[in-house]
Amino acid sequence: MMNQALLTAVTPPPITGPNGPFLELSVIVPTYNEAANIQNLFDRLERVLEGVAWEMVVVDDDSPDGTSRVAKELAAHDPRVRCIRRVNRRGLAGAVVEGVLASSAPYFAVIDGDLQHDESILPQMLQQMRGGTVDIVVGSRLEAASFSQGLSPIRKVLSDTGSGLVRMLTHVGITDPMSGFFMTRRDIVENVAPKLSDYGFKILVDILICSPATIRVAEVHYVFRKREAGESKLSVLVAFDFLDLIIHHLFRGILPPRFVAFAMVGSIGVVVHLAVLRTLMTAVPALDFSSQQVFATLVAMCGNFVLNNQFTYRDRRYKGWRVVPAFALFSVACGIGIVANAGIASWIYAGQHLWWVAGLAGVLVGVVWNYAISSSFVWARSRR
Repeated sequence: MMNQALLTAVTPPPITGPNGPFLELSVIVPTYNEAANIQNLFDRLERVLEGVAWEMVVVDDDSPDGTSRVAKELAAHDPRVRCIRRVNRRGLAGAVVEGVLASSAPYFAVIDGDLQHDESILPQMLQQMRGGTVDIVVGSRLEAASFSQGLSPIRKVLSDTGSGLVRMLTHVGITDPMSGFFMTRRDIVENVAPKLSDYGFKILVDILICSPATIRVAEVHYVFRKREAGESKLSVLVAFDFLDLIIHHLFRGILPPRFVAFAMVGSIGVVVHLAVLRTLMTAVPALDFSSQQVFATLVAMCGNFVLNNQFTYRDRRYKGWRVVPAFALFSVACGIGIVANAGIASWIYAGQHLWWVAGLAGVLVGVVWNYAISSSFVWARSRR
């Protein structure tokens, strides 16, 4: 945890040479399939950061559209551009942290590669950072009809709800803690980097929660633009990852984010399991309870495999035909769990005749086994 002295200290000015500062600001751009926007973003940064010693660090998650290739071609003609291509690693938060740690500038800004953030406020943000009176400057989307231009109603609800939860956890009085557009000192992130999650989208939330309560935050309002090219990566993943991150911090980091995600998927599986079990008991009463339990377990297991493949282990996701052998492997590996699940549930049901208690007990055994198998065997990185 950083102490107060680290937070309040004004970052020393960058080392200067005959032509001025070597580097003052790194603009970190996490990307995935943003090949059509890279040149445009660089041109805009070049216009608004005239007179500033800056660089653009593109951190690309091995985009299939060739984003890293475009960035490297640009870097070959302009030393202010660098590209970090991440292979077999995914996630906006991890990309930002990796870009920051690869930088040597005293200040850095995070901006999306989709051109929805207004780069024209960067000089104003930098000026506030230079003054030494704030530690983080957030680009806030909550003014000037921002949402009506750039956010759908669903995204607005998610953002408003998330902002309220973050304010309760951090006690930081800003209007848009869910923003992905901000500027801060590199030393602040370097000090909390071991505590930051490389999982999910909301890196600012993680920084705010991991930093001391004395951290000083300011805002600069801007209008959130509509996307000009490419496709939005925002989906149910954002809400899923945000809830995952909040639960992770509510338990003070004891539970790893991936375990939290697996548990959330498992809770959905519990609902599915109990619903199928109850339906079978009503619709097919002639079927013995053990058979009903096995069938409900299989249905829930199929659903859990799909959800974990799409969400929990998306950085190791199976695609195309590979899903079939992966699911077969998952099914075989979980066979022991199913047997134990059915046995324990039947034993409890025979003694108490409480179908839901028996079902939950069986599910608990299955979840523990499935997590161990999933993390160390089915979705093991070595298999990818």
